[in-house]
Amino acid sequence: MRIGILLGERPGTDALRLLADDLRRTADEGFTSAWLSHIFGVDALTALAVAGSRVPGIELGTAVVPTYPRHPGALAQQARTTALAVGPDRLTLGIGLSHQVVIENMYGYGFERPARHMREYLMVLDPLLERRPVSFTGETLSGNLELGIPDEGRIPVLLAALGTQMLRLAGRRADGTVLWMTGPATIRDHIAPTIGAAAAEAGRPPARIVCSLPVLVTDDVEGARTRAAETFATYGMLPSYRAMMDREGAAGPADLAIIGSEDEVAARIRDVFDAGATEFVASVFAGGAEARRTRELLAGLIG
Repeated sequence: MRIGILLGERPGTDALRLLADDLRRTADEGFTSAWLSHIFGVDALTALAVAGSRVPGIELGTAVVPTYPRHPGALAQQARTTALAVGPDRLTLGIGLSHQVVIENMYGYGFERPARHMREYLMVLDPLLERRPVSFTGETLSGNLELGIPDEGRIPVLLAALGTQMLRLAGRRADGTVLWMTGPATIRDHIAPTIGAAAAEAGRPPARIVCSLPVLVTDDVEGARTRAAETFATYGMLPSYRAMMDREGAAGPADLAIIGSEDEVAARIRDVFDAGATEFVASVFAGGAEARRTRELLAGLIG
């Protein structure tokens, strides 16, 4: 099993040093990958460039960088610079639309026809990540440029694709999808068949399906469920995640959180892989002894 850790942000001016410490621990424990969200804290790519340059080896990923506020040329430039900082074949660029409430109310951009936006975004982004010039004029954006950043190889791109249109786009044009708040039944019945068919039709390799969920090994299951419900409550109100919960038959985020004993957590993670996920990324949502038990169990599953 390929299992990674979703790194947590730390407050204060030591945030980047502490992130590097967390990344070093994650690498030392043998995890396959480490991922960083991009919300309203540190810039994920910049932070991974700093931390990843100090900790060799482990795969790094963004989960995910919103596209609307960044021209694809600027994002390609930043991603290739990050890849240059951390070394070849380490960075996976996860990108996504974000959410209408964020893009319209916070950033002030329109959110019309988001699938068209992402399709045109990739028309500019992909060539630049592959060290090729681009000349494209679309309805929502254009790009006519070439980057001169020296780096090795291509940077894989994953879309935060949940709906059918985005999954088909991810299968045809990207390396796969990175999921959040999406359970095994939905992966088996919706995610894997939709993206898999699109990749096959396009003659592309099988798509990566990176599933990320809250995880905790604990003896206090009810207490942990209450904590998960409170910690992740916002995601139950966002339409894209709510749609995945409805498909799964989950009342809210606590129903998707993987909580229980070592054996119970291991069994549920195996269910995720059996459903079609190619990788699992754990969001360990507590500290102390529970976090240590969780990470030890997860590390033991890798292979």
